[in-house]
Amino acid sequence: MSSLDLLSIGRVSVDLYAEQPGVTMSDVTTFRKSIGGTATNVAVATARYGHNVALATRVGDDQFGRYIADALRDTFNVDPRFVATHPTLKTPLAFAELDPPEDPTIFFYREPAAPDMEIETTPELLEAVDEARIVWTPASRFAFERSRQTVTELLERRGRQRHTVLDLDWRPMFWESEAQAHQAISPMLEHVTIAIGNRKECEVAVGASDPDEAADRLLERGLDAAIVKLGGDGVMVATPQIRERLAPYPVKVVCGLGSGDAFGGAFCHGLLEGWSLPDTVRFGNAAGAIVAGRMMCADDMPTGPEVGEFLQERDPR
Repeated sequence: MSSLDLLSIGRVSVDLYAEQPGVTMSDVTTFRKSIGGTATNVAVATARYGHNVALATRVGDDQFGRYIADALRDTFNVDPRFVATHPTLKTPLAFAELDPPEDPTIFFYREPAAPDMEIETTPELLEAVDEARIVWTPASRFAFERSRQTVTELLERRGRQRHTVLDLDWRPMFWESEAQAHQAISPMLEHVTIAIGNRKECEVAVGASDPDEAADRLLERGLDAAIVKLGGDGVMVATPQIRERLAPYPVKVVCGLGSGDAFGGAFCHGLLEGWSLPDTVRFGNAAGAIVAGRMMCADDMPTGPEVGEFLQERDPR
């Protein structure tokens, strides 16, 4: 693949959002369908800015799997050539209960296993890992033996090439314990150049939830940058040369899902454009705020002009 800006590797699902916010799943009557999963949403969000993006994952040999491949290509402009089909496992579903909208509950249907847990290496995928300007993968990839082996192989192949990003992405339902997650995630920091995570995710990865201590421990592993999300206090950017905290943009939350992935896609956009990390994070904060004020994840990822207009209104400097 030529001129590949981003290769995102990880989870995919068909997402079904309750259209009745503030009620439990037993009282929901209609759902809105889309695609989702951390790596998938980051791919969609990055493509929204006009970049050449591919997603590496696996789906079932079923109608939902075909829907995902078609939606990636036809609706979201994400190259699906690395979306492989598993012969027996079914495409996973994720139901979102917006009760409350600010902190939704997700019900995963991934039994007995999800196809994306068994991503396999191919010569074409290895070539893409070599050539992509950014490789992005969530830490949840290391919760499953087959995908852990594959993604580790891909990261070793890349050889800590700039930019290789690990989204620390703590999903408790995928792990037996925090200790197990730490044991699997921590060694992967040796293969990446940027790590992004909130306080809890940093605690799982490096044993520290204090932002400055977590950043210190991440940078000690040889990373170019550590991005520590601070919730309502914004985001801290840390490199060996700079350390800066950037304020969030408060909005009325419509749905608490997707804002982190919107940040991720906007962050990739800033890296690809060669912006400074503070400017990149500022843009990411704005994109995340926009999606927090919308209903969906993939469908509602903003465009560059939308983020620019938002920033002009909120931060006209």
